[in-house]
Amino acid sequence: MITGSLHDRIETMLRTKVNGLSIAYKRMGNGPALILLHGFTQDSRVWRPQLESLSGKFTVIAWDAPGAGQSSDPPLTFEIGDWADCLSEFLDSLGVKEAHILGLSWGGLLAQKFYQSYPKRVLSLVLADTYAGWKGSLPALLAEQRLLTCLQDASLPPSQFVLKYLPGMFSDSPTKEQHEELAKIMSEFHPVGFKLMATALAIADTRDLLPNIQVPTLLIWGEADKRSPLSVAYEMRDAIPGSRLEVISGAGHDCNLEKPDQFNAIVDDFCLPLSAK
Repeated sequence: MITGSLHDRIETMLRTKVNGLSIAYKRMGNGPALILLHGFTQDSRVWRPQLESLSGKFTVIAWDAPGAGQSSDPPLTFEIGDWADCLSEFLDSLGVKEAHILGLSWGGLLAQKFYQSYPKRVLSLVLADTYAGWKGSLPALLAEQRLLTCLQDASLPPSQFVLKYLPGMFSDSPTKEQHEELAKIMSEFHPVGFKLMATALAIADTRDLLPNIQVPTLLIWGEADKRSPLSVAYEMRDAIPGSRLEVISGAGHDCNLEKPDQFNAIVDDFCLPLSAK
């Protein structure tokens, strides 16, 4: 059970400025830095179980990316490289030189791009239910259809948006509490950020990057992921030298919310020993 004081601390948003953008974030704990990057219909609230659990051993930082949560919307020209540069300057503003980078879905693409641009800042990569970009992981027609659908759906009212996208984020058996928690987060999506992030995912292809990743890399996947199937995980595992894949049974795309105890244990077991080196 979450105590009232802990819940209040988790919900308190800190702020910093990066190139004129107001960035909201949460920071908890002490120890090696662990940066949490959310998916494209969500924000830092999706990391509640990780902020609660992993902050006992790590300094856990979860931002609202520009275009999500309580952060500013970025310019309409924003691309995935711009988010990576923004993340680097965000970490500079917090005095974080290097960190474990954990990205879920769109956040996993951002984690890859951040490593490509700033490899010396990355202690390890944890890529959860993500892609080598839609172009790099999905059939071309499906990637194109997803983008067109996202661009159209960005104008849906929140209730219809959640009704359409929420089922793809879980397995077929999330708890009522998990369903309601994620529905609340997704109902507050930013149309501008959603369109820009979907476009970034659709056109990205990191397949040439994957064989050149030289930091310890962990892949975490929900066995029942409906958006990025296990076949994508196997392809990424085979492409990234020395990488490891952990599959969480009974979990969907947002496996960190649906099976938080298993997810947290996997991240802890992977990142903590690397922090001591």
